[in-house]
Amino acid sequence: MTDLAARGLPVAVIGAGPVGLAAAAHLLARGLEPLVLEAGPEAGHAVRAWGHVRMFSPWRFNTDAAARALLEPAGWRPPPEGEHPTGAELHARYLAPLAAHPAIAARLRLNARVLGVARRHHDRMRDGRRAAAPFLLQVAGADGAAEEILAAAVIDCSGTWFTPSPAGAHGLPAPGEAAAARDGLLAYGIPDVLGAARAHYAGRTTLVLGGGHSAMNAVLDLVRLAETAPGTRVLWAFRRPLAAVNFGGGAADALAARGELGEHARMLVESGAVAALAPFLVERIAREDDGALRVTGAAEGGAARTVRAERMIVATGFRPDLAFLGELRLTLDPSLQTTPALAPLIDPNLHACGTVRPHGAAALAHPEEPGFFAAGMKSYGRAPTFLLATGHEQVRSIAAHLAGDAAAAAAVMLELPETGVCSATRLPDSVAASACCGPAPAAAASRAPAREEPARVAASLPSGCCGPARRAEPAPARAGGCCG
Repeated sequence: MTDLAARGLPVAVIGAGPVGLAAAAHLLARGLEPLVLEAGPEAGHAVRAWGHVRMFSPWRFNTDAAARALLEPAGWRPPPEGEHPTGAELHARYLAPLAAHPAIAARLRLNARVLGVARRHHDRMRDGRRAAAPFLLQVAGADGAAEEILAAAVIDCSGTWFTPSPAGAHGLPAPGEAAAARDGLLAYGIPDVLGAARAHYAGRTTLVLGGGHSAMNAVLDLVRLAETAPGTRVLWAFRRPLAAVNFGGGAADALAARGELGEHARMLVESGAVAALAPFLVERIAREDDGALRVTGAAEGGAARTVRAERMIVATGFRPDLAFLGELRLTLDPSLQTTPALAPLIDPNLHACGTVRPHGAAALAHPEEPGFFAAGMKSYGRAPTFLLATGHEQVRSIAAHLAGDAAAAAAVMLELPETGVCSATRLPDSVAASACCGPAPAAAASRAPAREEPARVAASLPSGCCGPARRAEPAPARAGGCCG
């Protein structure tokens, strides 16, 4: 890595969102040369897509220290740290000024879509001096023409916004789903129900699928729309039984807006203001003669159920785009598609802590591809509950690692807010010592050999993922585990 950087090769950063721009700032602070490749026409392109959504984390968790160190001498004034920005405000008041800063702008390429990443003169099968070879990125510009760029290292901050998970319960798009999306009757994520898309949903029945914060936001917006648009009706479908749905920690959540969002959503279901379908596993989407959607799925006990709706919002999470990384030897957890060291800390099948302990280069490394890291939302694979501050800490640590500062890379430089909810299910003993809801570390026989080694890596990370981790030093585990 040092030799490659000394030869003048940059560190390629894929994506100019909040974490990608923060990565560039940290690399510059370390004397390394970043090259930021953004597929969209502007930095923060994905953030603009959810610009109408208000974040539940306030400004103090949404700006990066190295980025602020660039901006403040240039006259930038930080927003009030207790205010909660919308995506549009995050872009206008922080991302756009950061992207326009001369130190970043000179190293930022827009309309630059990464088509593939490999090692120069090495396909996936070739050994040789693989680790010594620079990375090669094939990049398409606005005209579609491809060029090749060499890099000393790669930090993939491309996110997951443009790869939402489908409605189909088996992870594949349900038959008829693509046609419904193409015709504008099915949308993913959080459409602007109260703004640009108001007329599209007003006075109609909408089926919302999903149980996370995106689904909660969509449902609450539709309920507000119903207050002024007669005939607007909301159906809310969950893949789990209602008793298993996690609405969050409520008043115990250190991010008050996140707790309030979950509590409001819970009250809507319990009051009957929205009709809850739980469980409901979507299997097919068809069109009625009048243009409405007929959604068929499996209900309680596997019984078939059909629901009629004129619109559908699918908020079932996101997944990483790994297609352009096929020639790299990535080590991925088979379930979440994140690194095996990080997987046991964030797997919702193991525990329900929404806050994960701070982590960096060690947990995000791929042993067979040194110098490659995924950071930001993409680093979580298919797992939910990512916080922007976590991504800032990731790239701080990665930049320190690439600069050869092992101590700084391993240090904890972040405090995360408690979620107020933490529960564990089927937690293997080998993972329990490192996962946030597990018991305090103890010798135990492993029942999950595939994650035994990652668990040891994860166990070396600071504990306290369900509460604030102490700055610059590991926080001791509380008796009975971090949530005890």
